[in-house]
Amino acid sequence: MQRYQAIDFIRGLAILGILLLNIVGFGLPSAAYLNPAWAGSISLVDAWSWALMDGLAQLKFLTLFALLFGAGLSLLQPRGTSWITARLVLLMLFGLIHGLLFWEGDILLDYGLIGLLIWRMLRNVPDNGALFKTGVLLYLIGCGVLLVFGAISSPNPGESWLPGPATLEYERFWKLAGGLEAFTNRLDHLSNGLMALLSQYGWQLAGLMLMGAALLRSGWLKGEFPLAHYRRCAAIMLSIGALLALPGIVLQWQVQWAFRWSGFYLQLPRDLASPFISLGYAALCFAFWPHISRWRLCYALQCVGRMALSNYLLQTLICTTFFYHFGQFMHYGRAQLLLFVPLVWLINLTFSLLWLRYFRQGPMEWLWRRLTDRIAQHFS
Repeated sequence: MQRYQAIDFIRGLAILGILLLNIVGFGLPSAAYLNPAWAGSISLVDAWSWALMDGLAQLKFLTLFALLFGAGLSLLQPRGTSWITARLVLLMLFGLIHGLLFWEGDILLDYGLIGLLIWRMLRNVPDNGALFKTGVLLYLIGCGVLLVFGAISSPNPGESWLPGPATLEYERFWKLAGGLEAFTNRLDHLSNGLMALLSQYGWQLAGLMLMGAALLRSGWLKGEFPLAHYRRCAAIMLSIGALLALPGIVLQWQVQWAFRWSGFYLQLPRDLASPFISLGYAALCFAFWPHISRWRLCYALQCVGRMALSNYLLQTLICTTFFYHFGQFMHYGRAQLLLFVPLVWLINLTFSLLWLRYFRQGPMEWLWRRLTDRIAQHFS
């Protein structure tokens, strides 16, 4: 299969960018992921860190990764239904193992499950315009469901938004102790995550995958349009994204991250802005690719993108070891946690460069491919 260097580069950026938010999930209680005032108050530096990450990174790199995942499914279409089905089922299995045994913030299970649901649509809808419009519709349905949840939810925050001392101490206990207690809690997180996926987030994820597939088929995600076109797209989409996102950030700060507003209604501006900003990031990469491709760092990021699965799991291994096994969980604030991110990035970049110097694929990519081939041959 032909490799597209710019897509590998953008995928590498997405994998590294996801850590900007995941680091909060590793180092702080689960309530901190969406509520920066989870402790009842917040320092000014943490508030500004939240605002910066909310505007530039929160959901943006996950959105970008989902678009590229859909594009990847479209690229793999010639391999046939049996091969792709086996591949996605294995991804779900990897996600299940990752989510139950290592970290409750897994996304692999979600991507594998939604990929299976939309795969036939990718195969059976040849019209790019119809595919893209369907993706937009599904994404907007997910946004609408979020508003419905806000309308029917209690205005009083629960322990998942504003945890008490006992809840925080218990979360610290099971994350540091591990074992059956951690497994049971991760199983609860997994079941809650699947409910959220099937009721709300799955609509958005499916929509993004369809949009990504349509953009690849049109040639947009292959970089086939003129550079001037991508520059215009970047300027327009980033401007629209900023106009949508900034009011939500300001209002969340103004209401002091009140549960119903920040947990539901004011998530909507971010959700609507994220596809524009994510595609704006991609457009910037394509617009300046002749220059970017000359950077030494560019090849390293391409290597990270080629080993996306291995690097995603490596981030989990590094962070769970440091925060849980070395007892550093809840020892750092939101802004302090961001200082750890460049170090993990450096490990990702170095590992990818060294590994691909000697091997054609990352270790998990190799395992995934071998198992997929065997299963597909068995059922073909």
